[in-house]
Amino acid sequence: MNEGYFCANYITKVRKLLYDAFTRLYPLFVKAFSPFNEKARLWQEGRKNIFERMEKAITPGTNIIWVHCSSLGEFEQGRPVIEKLRSVYTTHKILLTFFSPSGYEVRKDYKGVDHIFYLPQDNQQNAKKFFDIVNPALAIFVKYEFWHYYLNEAKNRKVSLLLISAIFWKEQAFFSKQGKFHRQMLSCFTHFFVQNQESVNLLNSIDLDNKVTLAGDTRFDRVVEIAEQFEPIPLIEQFISSSDTIVAGSTWPKDDSKLSSYANTRTNVRFIIAPHNIDKDRIDECLKLYKHSVLFSDLSKIRLPANANTIIIDNVGMLSKLYKYGTINFVGGGFAGDGIHNVLEAAVYGRPVVFGPLYQRYIEAIELVASTGGISINDAIELASQFDCLLKKDEIYLQKCQASIDYVYSKRGSTKKILQFIQEKRLLTN
Repeated sequence: MNEGYFCANYITKVRKLLYDAFTRLYPLFVKAFSPFNEKARLWQEGRKNIFERMEKAITPGTNIIWVHCSSLGEFEQGRPVIEKLRSVYTTHKILLTFFSPSGYEVRKDYKGVDHIFYLPQDNQQNAKKFFDIVNPALAIFVKYEFWHYYLNEAKNRKVSLLLISAIFWKEQAFFSKQGKFHRQMLSCFTHFFVQNQESVNLLNSIDLDNKVTLAGDTRFDRVVEIAEQFEPIPLIEQFISSSDTIVAGSTWPKDDSKLSSYANTRTNVRFIIAPHNIDKDRIDECLKLYKHSVLFSDLSKIRLPANANTIIIDNVGMLSKLYKYGTINFVGGGFAGDGIHNVLEAAVYGRPVVFGPLYQRYIEAIELVASTGGISINDAIELASQFDCLLKKDEIYLQKCQASIDYVYSKRGSTKKILQFIQEKRLLTN
């Protein structure tokens, strides 16, 4: 027994040393890559003099709600909660922090909060200084992000700390026999709002059953909100007129190679292509692949060629609205890399959602397929076959449309559960 105890403690100390080594070395690697990598440069520059800037912006004694997101996707999950908190707790200020430039640089001008900063690197000194300046009344982490010193500082200062839209899997270190160091981080949270029953079961297995609520994913609330606040895009409507339209969002080269072969031979169908990356090389690549294409930025400037049937979207921020115009919606990322992007934005408008085979890591895509609103394809031949079938707009098509919207709307309500908990536990008071 004593031998096992000392062994467990030794492993815990080793893991903490490794964690400290990683958090110390990571900024050095970022600095080394910053001359060659834009994200690394932004990550480094965004943290320069950060505490001085925070002290200047935040008035001591202010009631602060701190919301932390890793990147843009987590921000979209947290956004419904942020906006609900802002409307209910009007005497509080909201501080939003990001770890990644992918979130901060896109949302640094977001008007739904009072302060936006990068999260300073995780170490004991930074965590103490952060809490001295911010002194949050409530802290909310979205989905992921487990920073040892920040979490422990919240616990030591008795700050209520929530993890929302969380999802866990058994391979994570929290649930291994040697995972004491990581489990200790979980013990700092006041409550977990998780997406699925598996996450509930895993947290229960490490004696956190009294801290867990199965609340679902706040992204469902967000996409419904976007759809219900839809505003038309006149240039798009002029382009598509009354034609059947395929909207393809967050596409990668392997998506476009399959889509373009179809688009180039279907001149009676309109295509709206929103690449995941919009740097010049990527946009030029799309213009070459899609033979009858124009840039969205040129729509108001040029006379459209008679055979133009494809718009290439060369901006960020339109995609969630564009899906409204799809007869069929295609979501990219399913043919390479980490897998597909957000299928909910495409499904909320009640359209069949088509994507590649790499979707097994995404519960919402799995469930959308199970509901029959989602369709996975393996190659360009299947893509053409499915598109041709769906464009008949027969009973099968209508059934898939209904299945998509029913799936999304049936999953609403996570934000309400989180706010209800905050109010019932009186974690904040106006």
